[in-house]
Amino acid sequence: MAVLIPDLCLDLVAESAVLESVLELLGQAGWQTPTPADGWSIQDQISHLAYFDHAVTTAVTDPDRFRVELAETRKLPGNSIDAIVTAGRSHSGGQILEQFRAARSTMIEAFEHADLSVRVPWYGPAMSVASALTARIMETWAHGQDVFDALDVAHPPTVALRQVAHIGVRALPNSFTSHGRPVPLDEVRLELTGPDGDQWIWGPEPDRTDNLITGPSLDFCLIVTQRRHVDDTDIVMSGPVATEWMSIAQAFAGPAGSGRRPGQFPKG
Repeated sequence: MAVLIPDLCLDLVAESAVLESVLELLGQAGWQTPTPADGWSIQDQISHLAYFDHAVTTAVTDPDRFRVELAETRKLPGNSIDAIVTAGRSHSGGQILEQFRAARSTMIEAFEHADLSVRVPWYGPAMSVASALTARIMETWAHGQDVFDALDVAHPPTVALRQVAHIGVRALPNSFTSHGRPVPLDEVRLELTGPDGDQWIWGPEPDRTDNLITGPSLDFCLIVTQRRHVDDTDIVMSGPVATEWMSIAQAFAGPAGSGRRPGQFPKG
């Protein structure tokens, strides 16, 4: 069953709300709290989200303009991500929060009125409107996890978690190609347990594959967004493809990230 854009927008609103609930409590010193991403503060995480919310709004509403701006960005020397983060540091945490809220509101409105037949250009391959929106849900959840980890508070589960898991599953081929490895032909079955105890299943029937992943959906999402090392989760893998995938999984496009170290977030 296809997921409708209004439903995805509601998922994004729900995940944004739990993130904003902790950001609203921060003083300026709190915005400078280091996160598990080396060299990034909470403020850096949110300015990053705001920038790419604005970028995807342009990609959805004016694809040609986005392509021109992307070409200009690629001409700049150095790492554009670092430049974006550095620019955000010229503002206060409160200003960044307002920018984030404004960019997010405009972005959601753009998705609600988007032409679903249009492919959305991006820094990697172009995507469907639904995929572009799901990617923003995943990014919000992942960067939000960095914020919750920095503050040492629990990340409340929302309906958005299902979309994070889904994009993680669909990104299996990207996980291998990003590491310069051939995409395996064998399929993987996933049997994940949702926050409410329900089963989330992807992949073939059990008798059609030797590759199986089981465990909490939260742990799977932490692995594919590279917010936890697989050794620090309760995910169980069997079969060579499942085991290799969990060692290199990434739900995002672009170069492979460094992820988290084993033992950095020990279980329990």
